[in-house]
Parts: sequence; C-alpha cells; structure tokens
Amino acid sequence: MDLEVYQRKQKRRNTAIIIAFFMMLLLSVLISMRSGYSSLSVTDILRVILGGGSENEELVLFSFRLPRIVLSIMVGMGLATAGCLLQAVTGNALADTGILGINAGAGLMVVLYVIAFGTQSASAIFTLPFAALLGASGAFLLIYLLIKKRDLGISPFSMVMTGIAVQAGLSALTTLMVIKLDDTQYAFVSSWQSGSIWGANWTFVLAVLPWLCILLIAAMCKARVLDILGLREETAAGLGLRIKKEQQGILLIAVGLAGACVSVSGSISFVGLMAPHIARRLVGPRHNTLMPVCALVGSVLVSVADTIARVIIQPSSLPT
Repeated sequence: MDLEVYQRKQKRRNTAIIIAFFMMLLLSVLISMRSGYSSLSVTDILRVILGGGSENEELVLFSFRLPRIVLSIMVGMGLATAGCLLQAVTGNALADTGILGINAGAGLMVVLYVIAFGTQSASAIFTLPFAALLGASGAFLLIYLLIKKRDLGISPFSMVMTGIAVQAGLSALTTLMVIKLDDTQYAFVSSWQSGSIWGANWTFVLAVLPWLCILLIAAMCKARVLDILGLREETAAGLGLRIKKEQQGILLIAVGLAGACVSVSGSISFVGLMAPHIARRLVGPRHNTLMPVCALVGSVLVSVADTIARVIIQPSSLPT
C-alpha cells in the first residue's frame, strides 16, 4: 500500500514538473517574440497572429523571429535527448555529442558542403541535414573503431577520451579550411563555430523537422531498453536483451539527432551534457519520464540562451 501511495505521489510530482517546464517554454517563446530591435507588445503579437498586423510587423514576427524560435526549441530538444541517450548507453555522466566529437564531425561536413554548394537553393537546404548526418556518423564510426575491443563492448572511459581527441582533430581540420576562405565564407564559418541558430527561416525548419520527429519518437520508444541497460550487464542479458545490438541502434539515434541539430545551429555545446543531469535530479532515472523532461529542459535552455544572445547587444547579436 505504501508503495502505491509513493508511486501516485511521484507520478503527480513528475506531471507537475512537466507542466512547469512546458509553461516556462511558453513564457520564453512569448518573451522571444516580443524582444528585438523592433519591440512588439503582447497585444501587437495577438493582433498580428489574428491577421491584423502591418506588413512590417508580419515580416518581423513570421519571417524573422518565429522560425528562429522554433529552430531553437527543436535544437534544444534534439541535443538534450542525444546527450541523454549517450549517457545511458555508455554509463558515463560526461558523455555528450560535443565532447565526443560528433558535433565536430557534423560541423566539418556542413562547412565543406556550404563551401561547395552554398545554402541559397531549396535543394541545398533540404540536403544539408544529410551532409551533417554523414559527418556525425563518420566521426562516431571513427571513435567506435578506435575503442572497440572484441567481445568487450564499449568502454565509457575510452569513448570519452577518444572522443575528445577526435573532436580536437576535426576542429583543427575545420580551422585549416578557414584559412583558405573568402570573407563571406569566413564570416559564416566563424558564426557556425561559435554556435548560432543561423538557418533561421521556415525552409530550414521544414528540412530538419521530419528528422527530429522520427528520431525523437524512436528515442522515446527505447525508454524501457535504456532502463534495462542501466542494470548490470549479466542482468540485462538474462532479461533477453541483445545488448550490443541495442547499444548500436541507440547510438545511431543519438548521432542522427546531433547531425540534424548541428546542420542548423552550429556547434552549441553542453546542452546534451547539462539537460540530462538537470532532468535526472528532478524526476529520477526512469527514461519514460526522464527523456520528455530532458527534451523540455533542453528546449528551454537553448530558447532562453538564444533570446538573450539576440537582444543583449542590439542591433548586433552574440553566439547562442
């Protein structure tokens, strides 16, 4: 009976936390819509949404601010969920797509792609996530091959240390390319390396949205598997879990999320490291609750950070 009471209390507490973070996200969206070089009041926003705004107000809200807000929320959810998956699979609290070099691999390929093809055409924009995914997968494959030992699976310590080394190498390659860029390309690469929501239009939103929807749903479906992976390896195997196959599948989901996010946001670090720890302290280790809260925490972090970066030194902006 006491266990049932505790579970009901825990469920109510977790529900309250989810609602609180959802409200925080809505508040950050409202503040972000209001803030900027052309300030809009809440009344103005409602009037524009209902179709009564001026041409300038519609341009500011629908063409400039809303795409960037939506992208920041998507990027926060994707990076936070990817970090949660990596920490669960590796058993390492420091695991993160930025630290492990996955972001650097995706970024290197994005920079190569933009230099070669640009981002002006619709076809280039929609194929950009493929390029980022290819780069992220290549970086992860390199790390995996370097740390893999026959029949011993993945060593969390080796993965982090090797990932740091790979990240440094890929960043060095990116820096080497920067030397040969013209002024326009250099400005883009510098902005990307600093971490900015640079693909701030609806075309980029449409290009990345299908990737994130599919991969986030796939991640949520792995909640029970992630809980089992947190047990001892002998226990997980005794429950019939194919450990190596599940690890590989979950890692691929994390790589895909990182690649999609990096293609529109550049190298935004530490979201995947911090958000899972914040969520875990609030709702515990059960992944069916942990991952939704983690995604909300990540979206709030990136949304708030991007709003502050956009308005703190108007009319210029800082990296997210």
